[in-house]
Amino acid sequence: MELIYYIDLLGTMVFAISGAMAAMRHNIDIFGAAFTGFVTAIGGGSLRDIFLNLRPVWVDDGNYLFAILTGVLIAILFKRILGRLARTLSLFDALGIGFFTIVGVQKSLTFDSSGIAAVVLGLFSAVMGGVTRDTLLNETPLIFRKEIYATACLSGAVLFVVLSRMGVDYNLNAFISAATISIIRILSVKYKLALPIVGG
Repeated sequence: MELIYYIDLLGTMVFAISGAMAAMRHNIDIFGAAFTGFVTAIGGGSLRDIFLNLRPVWVDDGNYLFAILTGVLIAILFKRILGRLARTLSLFDALGIGFFTIVGVQKSLTFDSSGIAAVVLGLFSAVMGGVTRDTLLNETPLIFRKEIYATACLSGAVLFVVLSRMGVDYNLNAFISAATISIIRILSVKYKLALPIVGG
C-alpha cells in the first residue's frame, strides 16, 4: 500500500505538469498555469472522495500539494525541454491514468462501495481532472474525442474488481489492472484506434 501511495503522489505531479503545460500553450499567465495544474491534479480524486463522503486527500496530506507545486514548477522551468518530450509525457499520462484508476477503485472498495460504483469512481479519479482542465481552457474534453481513453480506464477498473473478487493478491492485481489500462491507452494512441462515432 505504501508503494501505491508514492505512485499516487507521482501521478499527481505528472498530472500537474500536464495541466500547467496545457495552460501555457494558451498563453496563460503564471497564476493561471499553476491553477490549471492544481485543478488537473486534484480534480478527479477530490470528486471521488466527495462521493465517498470523505475529505479530499490533499486537504489532510500536504505531500499532495508539494507534489503539485513541484509539477507546476517543472512545467514552467523546463517548458521547452518538456515540449520536445511530448511523447514521453504521453507515456507518463498513460501510466498515470492506469494507477489513478486503480487507486480510485481500491479506495472505493475499502469504503464498502459496490463493484459497479467502485468502477465508476475509479474512472472519475483518472479522467475528471482532465475534463475540468479542458473545460477551463475551452477545449473538448479528451473523453469526448475519438481517442480510446475512458474505455481503457473502465476495462482496467472492471478487471481489478473481478480479480479482487477472485482473491488475487492485491499488489499483483493492481499491477495487472494498471498495466492493462496503460497498454490499451498506449496502443490506441500509437495505432490511432478509436470507438465508432454516433450521430452526425
